[in-house]
Amino acid sequence: MLVHVPHLLTKELVAQMRGHLDSADWVDGKVTAGSQSSGAKHNLQIPESSPVARAMGEAILTALGRNELFTSAALALRVFPPLFNRYDTGMKFDAHIDNAIRFVKSSLGSGAPIRVRTDLSATLFLTEPDDYDGGELVIEGSFGPQTVKLPAGDMVLYSATTRHHVTEVTRGSRWASFFWIQSMIRDAAARTMLFELDGALQSLRRQLGDNEEVVRLTGLYHNLVRRWGET
Repeated sequence: MLVHVPHLLTKELVAQMRGHLDSADWVDGKVTAGSQSSGAKHNLQIPESSPVARAMGEAILTALGRNELFTSAALALRVFPPLFNRYDTGMKFDAHIDNAIRFVKSSLGSGAPIRVRTDLSATLFLTEPDDYDGGELVIEGSFGPQTVKLPAGDMVLYSATTRHHVTEVTRGSRWASFFWIQSMIRDAAARTMLFELDGALQSLRRQLGDNEEVVRLTGLYHNLVRRWGET
């Protein structure tokens, strides 16, 4: 499943975010890479502990919570705090698969970190496509590679089990936020069916209102979430 979430952030919010990120400290992106992907990763990143990253991440989490398409597609249980990366000219990220488990430090500063199973990966674009060449996100799905290069403020959501890479930037600089989601629905096929069922239900409600059949189908949707969901 690959889902394009348009206009997650407004252009005004993207511009504000870019201004804050521009003044932050950037480090080698290998700091969050696994043992395999560290050799493939050539970019810059803002440290997770950066106050700028945390503040901008909170803004993104707020936008996610208000977005119906993201809610329907992800059925999120946990969202890893958004990170930020930058690909300047000559930088790229070769083919890799994201780590299955990520660890989030406790907000209280003590105790064991919280484990996040990475069911879904997300890339939120913060640079307009015309401002850089290259830098495409290429996702190797079952129907062949899919190339993604979206307007600033748009996000793509895709399975974290897929191989993917970012092509070399040959002009300009590509900025983005990236993060992972643990879904309440662990099984990817079940998650896809629920997403399609929810989309069909929303369309039927717009056409027919809440008639008897729509209410029954809505009940079926929620009972399937109860059956498959983990909380």
